[in-house]
Amino acid sequence: MGYTTFNYRDLVQSKWVDYNGHMNDAAYAIVFSLAVDEFMNYIGLDEKAREQHTYTIFTLETHVCYLLEANEGEQLGVTAQLLDVDDKRMHVFFTMNNSVGDVIATSEQMLMGIDTEQGKAASFPAPIASTIERLSLLDKQLETPKQVGRKIGIRR
Repeated sequence: MGYTTFNYRDLVQSKWVDYNGHMNDAAYAIVFSLAVDEFMNYIGLDEKAREQHTYTIFTLETHVCYLLEANEGEQLGVTAQLLDVDDKRMHVFFTMNNSVGDVIATSEQMLMGIDTEQGKAASFPAPIASTIERLSLLDKQLETPKQVGRKIGIRR
């Protein structure tokens, strides 16, 4: 977990439960996507700011690790740790926990700032960049989670 106080909360909805009796793999991606939306709000890029700055954030890449099952009605919490940033990108590690604090999934993501008028990558607006830099400095003090940078392959 990062030093950031960001914490998105949700409940496992019945429509997310599959034939195996627990949350479907696609639903984990939905929760992480909703968490990214809330993270945008958290860094000051809410709907009003997106309109004011004609700016948004796109997800370029994501890597999800499924660690434990989640069941219908179960409380979920998602935290974020900034691993790296530059003027228009954030490398973010999201951790999903259940109500007792067990890590049930992680999502490593590369997020890109986009100028919505020009439809291309652009530097973060100054107030957003300032917030991101402050959070990044705090999170740099943390240990890198073991799931960061993993690649998919069969170990031989």
